Amino acid sequence: MITLQDIQDAASRLQGQVLDTPCVESRTLSEIVGAQVFLKFENLQFTASFKERGACNKLTLLTPKERAQGVVAMSAGNHAQGVAYHAQRLGLRAVIVMPRFTPGVKVERTRGFGAEVVLHGDTLEEARQHAYALADEQGLTFVHPYDDEAVAAGQGTLGLEMLQAVPDLDTLVIAVGGGGLIAGVATAAKAIKPGIEVIGVQTTRFPAMVNAIQGTHHPQGTSTIAEGIAVGTPGTITQEVVRRLVDDLLLVDEGDIEQAVLMLLEIEKTLVEGAGAVGLAAMLRHPDRFRGKKVGLVLCGGNIDPLLLAAIIERGMVRSGRLARIRVSARDVPGALARITAALAEVGANIEEVHHQRAFTMLAAQNVEIELVLQTRGHAHVEEVLEHLHAVGMTATKM
Repeated sequence: MITLQDIQDAASRLQGQVLDTPCVESRTLSEIVGAQVFLKFENLQFTASFKERGACNKLTLLTPKERAQGVVAMSAGNHAQGVAYHAQRLGLRAVIVMPRFTPGVKVERTRGFGAEVVLHGDTLEEARQHAYALADEQGLTFVHPYDDEAVAAGQGTLGLEMLQAVPDLDTLVIAVGGGGLIAGVATAAKAIKPGIEVIGVQTTRFPAMVNAIQGTHHPQGTSTIAEGIAVGTPGTITQEVVRRLVDDLLLVDEGDIEQAVLMLLEIEKTLVEGAGAVGLAAMLRHPDRFRGKKVGLVLCGGNIDPLLLAAIIERGMVRSGRLARIRVSARDVPGALARITAALAEVGANIEEVHHQRAFTMLAAQNVEIELVLQTRGHAHVEEVLEHLHAVGMTATKM
């Protein structure tokens, strides 16, 4: 059973070892969602994730014998880096087991913190079983990513910090994977302020905690952009805390998460991974649930693959109408393309891509379809572009 005292003790241990990250209001996001939104910037931790808190707390509680023998953890992401970094700081041997599919950049970053990385298995479960085997063989202490009271107590320290920074928060919205973060935060928050509402958020593709607590049978997917909370089985310890202290669990879609990542980047100029954006995604998906309240969101991590981020940005530009694809039909004669580009310039659209389509079209042989990707100012501007092309005698449609 995790207690407020456990979390307060963890906070004392972590003093000077992890950042007391800012918790500040976003006035722009508050206006957009109709609630007062306070952001806890855990993406500013040295390894860009809250996972450092639990890892550091667990490592500082080891006995002298355990410290001498070292630790082992299984993780494909933030937990690996948190354990590796603080083990290095504390002079401990750390073995991190990662599935073979783990991106090379994460493997190298974990090695960079001094850990011995073992690539084993094609699934997280196979990697976990190998980590347990290494723990038995070599006398290493297994550091669980979430189902451990010391780890959950460490994560709960950010709940203490949020309520110290903003004592009159009404609601905390927390990402949920295995449940370590929300178990710690809910324990701290409910002990300090019993009336506060704690709401967990999962993706529709990985709803394990929702199914366990609410008795639902949502199907489980295979991938999500919020890979930090892509957990197939919630923790036993954490599940008990969630059942007792968490007021509600919400689900969000991939599109909600993409939108939230992009909004935090554009509005707050802060980079978060998918799991770090699900709190805002929940507020965008369920605005009536939060309207008029003082809400604390945890931006729990900032480790996002640059290629994924690029795709999210581009898809966001399409959704907002700032990137549009149109098709223009014209006579296949010299100067036709020049007339089209001149017309687009007159209305202020910038051409990103041009593709002439002669063969795969139902038009007459003397005609050509020209597909263009345009940079525009939004949906209204796209309509203005189409109207202008029609006005100068061209056939144009949005694709």
